[in-house]
Amino acid sequence: MTGSDGMTGSDGMTGSGGMTGSEGAGSRLGDAWRACVGTGRLELALRADYQESLSLIQREIGFRHIRGHGLFSDGMGIHRPYHDRGRRHVRHVFGYLDQVLDRYLELGIRPFLELGFMPSTLASGEQTVFWWRGNVTPPASWSEWAGLVRATVVHLIDRYGLDEVRGWPIEVWNEPNLKHFWQDADAAAYHRLYEISARTVKEVDAGLQVGGPAISPGDDDWMLRFAEFVVDRGVPVDFVSRHAYTSGPAQHVPFGTHQSLRPAADLLSQFGLPRRQLRDTPLAGVPVHITEFNSSYRPDNPIHDTAFHAAYLAPVVAAGGELADSFSYWTFSDMFEEEGVPAALFHGGFGLLTHRQIKKPTFHLYAFMARMADRVLARGDNHLVTTDDTGRVTVLAWSPVDHTDLTASPESHHLRLSVPFAGAAAFLLRSTVSEDHGNAWRAWCELGRPAAPYRRQLEILREAAEPARSHRRLPVAGGAVQLDLTLTRHEVTLLEITPVADETPPWWDETRLLGAGREGEAR
Repeated sequence: MTGSDGMTGSDGMTGSGGMTGSEGAGSRLGDAWRACVGTGRLELALRADYQESLSLIQREIGFRHIRGHGLFSDGMGIHRPYHDRGRRHVRHVFGYLDQVLDRYLELGIRPFLELGFMPSTLASGEQTVFWWRGNVTPPASWSEWAGLVRATVVHLIDRYGLDEVRGWPIEVWNEPNLKHFWQDADAAAYHRLYEISARTVKEVDAGLQVGGPAISPGDDDWMLRFAEFVVDRGVPVDFVSRHAYTSGPAQHVPFGTHQSLRPAADLLSQFGLPRRQLRDTPLAGVPVHITEFNSSYRPDNPIHDTAFHAAYLAPVVAAGGELADSFSYWTFSDMFEEEGVPAALFHGGFGLLTHRQIKKPTFHLYAFMARMADRVLARGDNHLVTTDDTGRVTVLAWSPVDHTDLTASPESHHLRLSVPFAGAAAFLLRSTVSEDHGNAWRAWCELGRPAAPYRRQLEILREAAEPARSHRRLPVAGGAVQLDLTLTRHEVTLLEITPVADETPPWWDETRLLGAGREGEAR
């Protein structure tokens, strides 16, 4: 079809034609996709490899916030009770937290704070989650919990300034609807935790952002019960949050997990669920943050490392901002350790990067998005086209995938677009990741899956991780450039088309590069 902006196109397998469109044409391309990214527990940010990885992420992608577990867990050392003169006191120690947040801000990223887990010195029980044993029981003293929250928020304001900290969302706990993360998944106990936490935050400053309930997919009634609770009791809530995953039950193998997947469109449905649920409630219109999303919820599923994964998530990253105010990829790095120290460089971790900063194909999906122009020209099932005021046009395109069988995804996908373009000539730079390009996991497999690669093997993997790049001059006819693309299996490609201002001197003659020419002609 042809849109009012003059954009035309067709896409389909083996050139058969298919969906075209200019939906959203003229709108701004939002940045909900880069509003937040996930991380392993906060204390990992004290390590050099973590900081090097986050620095790379920020240079090439540039997320605005970062969210992880463990703010109050023992490894951060904040809650420090002691006895003096026969009485119990609590000292709040922020040395590690300051180091973490100072480094975040130096790298241009701000925290999305998660209040949890319970310090063992404040916990009412011994139930823990993860290899690093985050305590998931309610506090033994609710007043002491409120004191911990208050002291932390006051310290942050004192150190970083009120205006700065007002821009840091504060989320209460993580996935309390799962018994693994909250003792007995007790909704009433969570509602009490939320109310005490939210009121404490607001007592410090009414302009601070607080929200929840940070629920895992699978029990949709939790959001409605949370909404009913905060409305009935007048509890502050500045945003609602939930998580989104599409994987089925875990099939465990040594040091790994395999799972079935639902279609990627199911992620978009989950992104949109809070607004659908709350549209007839007093919470209609509050910001919605998807504070975790990925395909699998397991940090040892090899699907995270593949080219398939980038193509699978491409339509989600390209369109998710239409449904939520932010959606946070879980996580930026494989430095994670919830299931223990990883047993191999590629182990199915959540990260956009492995340890040692090897880029995965999904890293490039995000890096491509970071290079997109800011005004939408067209959207289709398998492409997004944008432009900006300089006349630059960018096209993100991806191959359709079969979410049930990697080998059943189409071997090729054809896309034809007629793109409005000002200027007499255009330059095209194409960057591609696929099964054969920008796919360090495939190279690692071909190297024999070395668990701890040697220096030269790491160099090979870093080179193999870079996208394939090609370029050419494009003609412009009738105010448009014609694109005829063939994408291979599981390919994600970025086209950057820029106007050419030709400054070739009049004496230039390429045929004379080897000295050919008429005798006596000026050299």
